Amino acid sequence: MGLNSVKEPAAGAVADVLIVGAGPTGLALACDLRRRGVSVQVVEREPRLFPGSRGKGVQPRTLEVLDDLGVVRQMLAYGGPAPVGMVWLDGERRGEHRMFEETRPTAAEPYTGPWLVPQWRTQEILHARLRELGGGVTFGTALTGLAQDADGVTAELSTGIGQAGTTAARTVHPRTVHPRTVRARYAVAADGGRGTVRGLLGISMTGETVDPAPMLVADVRIPALDRLNWHMFPAEDGSFLTLCPLPGTADFQLTARFEDGSAPDTSAAGVRALIAARTHLAASEVTDVPWSSDFRPRAALADRFQDGRVFLAGDAAHLHSPAGGQGLNTSVQDAYNLGWKLGQVLRHGAPAALLGTYEQERRPVAADMLGLSTRIHRGEERRGAATRQLGLGYREGPLSTGAAGALRSGDRAPDGPLPDGTTLFDTLRGPHFTLLAVDTDPELPPLDPELVRIRKLDAYAPYGTGLFLVRPDGYVGWAGDDATGLEEWLRGVGHSGTTWHH
Repeated sequence: MGLNSVKEPAAGAVADVLIVGAGPTGLALACDLRRRGVSVQVVEREPRLFPGSRGKGVQPRTLEVLDDLGVVRQMLAYGGPAPVGMVWLDGERRGEHRMFEETRPTAAEPYTGPWLVPQWRTQEILHARLRELGGGVTFGTALTGLAQDADGVTAELSTGIGQAGTTAARTVHPRTVHPRTVRARYAVAADGGRGTVRGLLGISMTGETVDPAPMLVADVRIPALDRLNWHMFPAEDGSFLTLCPLPGTADFQLTARFEDGSAPDTSAAGVRALIAARTHLAASEVTDVPWSSDFRPRAALADRFQDGRVFLAGDAAHLHSPAGGQGLNTSVQDAYNLGWKLGQVLRHGAPAALLGTYEQERRPVAADMLGLSTRIHRGEERRGAATRQLGLGYREGPLSTGAAGALRSGDRAPDGPLPDGTTLFDTLRGPHFTLLAVDTDPELPPLDPELVRIRKLDAYAPYGTGLFLVRPDGYVGWAGDDATGLEEWLRGVGHSGTTWHH
């Protein structure tokens, strides 16, 4: 059976996995599952993809994930580097402010960051990729009930849902609601911090208010303002307004803080008035306000990421201040961690206990990223190597065994050039495991070539000498100087050698 073919779900189920929410988390997970031949149903309450630029900073590690999912070229084409900040006072430019440390790409770390791509564009790219893989999204469909048993989950859906109300860009009218019930083997809550799944499961979130001051974020069009800088307008009372040009568009992302605690006016007229009050620009120079929203920065972590056959991912599991640019990135990497594990259980007979490692690996990472985002928001730490997320790993995780050369299990697998003109990332790309034999030629046990691909390399300093089994999500799962223990590790994730037939 080919990796892109779809295995029939269990009797009575419409899909192997039901994903609630078509944000970056849900779409990334759906893409990963579809390329593994897992049947997926994605439902989204809203009638279309999210229209705003909210999570615009894509970190290098997330670009590596998107490389593996087959969309990094589009992300690079439609995005751009963060521009240098320009501080304005009294209508005059007062000097540059560099928000990010400049880094250069290397053979081992090909992406620098952050790379700015409006969130709506990221979602469009992932949605298009999902359609290429034979999947799609059912819009205007809300989850209203959820139950689970030993064989799967039963979800109550209401199709035709539409939230009545007005945004800066559109008016949404309620529509006729059609309830129905579906079955799936597993379900994933990717429905955001205000989603319904966590509430239905009774899972609490523990957290704190990062900043008591309300904030507003909006997409605005200002042809009179140059796009060479990230424009910053600080005020003496601690309030501020920034305008960041969004690559690949004619828009800026506006972010504003309200030190006086006043409720932001998110209407188009209110956004124009805010810009006129805090900058040298006139309200009439703001020609369009496609989207706007208000929020209070909060850091919160779900008490658990799994309840039986239901998993929490993305903002449904953790809420970040936007200051560190970690929220969307941590969320997509949740999906990347969970996707291969669901694929191994559903397609290759891995023990269900493998799914328990999702929370064990991702919850500590989310907690660390929450702390980082909060410290950056409060000015206690600068954006730097930690925000790029290339140093994240699972050394203390339940799937990490052994060490060799320059790496320990749980480390990110570095990229590098190969003699045939390709790269290690080209070798790793796809839903398989990869065994790298670096500057060594040991005897190996029988391995299923569809699930574990073997690549022999000359000496390469980022790895050193040894055997490195790279998981489908780009982390070293097992490492050793010889193959002792390799078969045992693989059996834990569903591999059974040459006796495995499709």
